[in-house]
Amino acid sequence: MQNPKLELQIQSLPDNPGVYQYYDKDDKLLYVGKAKNLKKRVSSYFNKVHDTAKTNVLVRKIVTIKHIVVPTESDALLLENNLIKKFQPRYNVLLRDDKTYPWLCIKKEPFPRVFSTRRMIKDGSEYFGPYTNFKTVHTILDLIKELYPLRTCNYDLNEANIKNHKFKVCLEFHIGNCKGPCEGFESRENYENQVEAIRQILKGNFKESLREFRKKMNEFAANMQFEDAQSIKEKIEVLESYQSRSTIINPKITNIDVFSIVSDEGAAYVNFLQIAHGSIIRSHTMEIKKKLEETDEELLELAIVELRERFHLLSKEIIVPFPVAVGENIKVTIPQLGDKKQILDLSERNAKFYRIEQLKQLQIVDPDRHTNRIMAQMQKDLRLSVEPRHIECFDNSNIQGTNPVAACVVFKDGKPSKKDYRHFNIKTVEGPNDFASMEEVVFRRYRRMLDENEQLPQLIIIDGGKGQLSSALKSIDTLGLRGKVAIIGIAKRLEELFYPGDSVPLYLDKKSETLKVIQYLRNEAHRFGITFHREKRSKSALNSSIESIPGIGEKTMQTLIKHFKSVKRLKLASESEISAIVGASKAKKITDFYQTSNP
Repeated sequence: MQNPKLELQIQSLPDNPGVYQYYDKDDKLLYVGKAKNLKKRVSSYFNKVHDTAKTNVLVRKIVTIKHIVVPTESDALLLENNLIKKFQPRYNVLLRDDKTYPWLCIKKEPFPRVFSTRRMIKDGSEYFGPYTNFKTVHTILDLIKELYPLRTCNYDLNEANIKNHKFKVCLEFHIGNCKGPCEGFESRENYENQVEAIRQILKGNFKESLREFRKKMNEFAANMQFEDAQSIKEKIEVLESYQSRSTIINPKITNIDVFSIVSDEGAAYVNFLQIAHGSIIRSHTMEIKKKLEETDEELLELAIVELRERFHLLSKEIIVPFPVAVGENIKVTIPQLGDKKQILDLSERNAKFYRIEQLKQLQIVDPDRHTNRIMAQMQKDLRLSVEPRHIECFDNSNIQGTNPVAACVVFKDGKPSKKDYRHFNIKTVEGPNDFASMEEVVFRRYRRMLDENEQLPQLIIIDGGKGQLSSALKSIDTLGLRGKVAIIGIAKRLEELFYPGDSVPLYLDKKSETLKVIQYLRNEAHRFGITFHREKRSKSALNSSIESIPGIGEKTMQTLIKHFKSVKRLKLASESEISAIVGASKAKKITDFYQTSNP
């Protein structure tokens, strides 16, 4: 790929299902496609020569890639269908009306029928869907038919026709699939109750219907009709796993605009979704650079006015996450549950993904700006007086009290500065005393930095809770650094941050970049310390054996340990086994030594 801009856009795509849109240099929509994984699917267009000339021409024309994230692949399929019909991109196959997706209809009529259809007629009937395949539609219809026997005929069952006995019951009545409302054998009230239960199933409210299914299943089982009971059980499982709600929501929700916002220290990201007949027909996310301390409310109001003017939006209702003042003639809805809340959540998810993509691109294109943003965020989150450009983190390592050591890792501008990492052998502390060890290494580290006039860090992080932090503070006070260098402790269990003199810990958002940097520091200190501890332990075990056997040098002993894997195995080895490695003379000295020291 020769276009750096395109490469950046592809690198920042999420690994989520959604719809991608290709635009040319004039910002004209060329193609709309769906994907289970947006990054993989879009990348596949650019990493090979395609079989058809048309596809190769399309790829050459692509200048901008936009996308909409949705929860599932089925939602992507439906959204793709709607966008192609709306915009009819040049490189997409045009979708004719007879190729639309199926809906379930509750007909507006006396004793309503429930049936599948590909056509929506504005006669007051209720439509649910669309569905991605007829298998789902048939499953739901079979369930409805088995539990609620409704009529399938198209008779006009008005009150006068029924009283005049205009119609006769058909075979469906005799085989139990209909209760005969055409001849007045079923009341309208009872029929409407069944329709209401069906309506709740199609809306996703399965509680009552499932109760009826289970009741019927138990009746079959009690009557020893196990095949029928198993059939009902299978349908219950299908119904429980089925979700009638979709990203493409109830078609009654129409002519509504949805706005959401996510923000950080430097910018806000506002996503807009346009909804018509329950379908998303447009999505756009805009970035707003912050200049002052603007609130999300102020920024969202500005963005709504801008977007409505830019896209000539005339809707009378908007969905937003909190109250906004955008005009008296616009209804502002702040949903808490249901279809509208679902679509607001989707809008917010798209805003979050857009922000992540922009930050990824920023990290590649302008790493200095990316670093500045993280440093500013850390200063705010950790309540520091300056940005923590230089951070040092300490960790103790000892296993069962042996070979106590400590590690200090250094991060500069949020990244490891490995040349500045330091190991410490504990010199003044006997036994496994983590508190005293921490006090010693912190004192030694900053005593030396002061003596050598080195630049002190802006932040010190102690791996441990209140006890470890208090021990480190003793050294900080002794050196007169209290107030000159910020110091905090991080407890492993709940990622609690402790500050000097404050008994209440600080909890950061688990997904925050500040916490991720601190965790990276802590993990590096732990890794670095453990590695040094293992090396020291191994060397100690080796040295204890080397020093105590007269006439055996370090190189010989290392060869033996490499072969036998441990000193213990070497002690148990026979003279002939050792002789095969280092010769008879040295083998005799080694076996004589171990026999004398362990009679």
